[in-house]
Amino acid sequence: MDITKEILQGILDAYPYEVVFVDRTHTVRWMNRTAQKRYGQRVIIGSSLFNCHNESTKPKIEEFLRRADAGEEEMFETYNRKTGEREFFVPVRNQEGMVIGYFERHEVPWSAEEAAEPVGEYWKRRL
Repeated sequence: MDITKEILQGILDAYPYEVVFVDRTHTVRWMNRTAQKRYGQRVIIGSSLFNCHNESTKPKIEEFLRRADAGEEEMFETYNRKTGEREFFVPVRNQEGMVIGYFERHEVPWSAEEAAEPVGEYWKRRL
């Protein structure tokens, strides 16, 4: 079986965490279904990431891109005290290894009692 764009779309849409791919110009290029549900109209494909992120985050993102260009992979970004999530900056590379964009990965907080709860149910409680 060949892995097609349709199969990859299905895989990423089944992923219960949001994925928003942003190119080097900070333009939102793609979102999975989870991201579309979580962010609604706050994040729009084809628009600048800075329509939903504060412009003051731009230097921070540019620094992550410099580090990614130097070879770093996923980088810890912040601990969000409001949501309890750890957030990571993840560079996306082409076949030649050049950084073509990025996405932010969130780790949701869990307690031992919640460990078996599906991520989708966690997000429903949060929304």
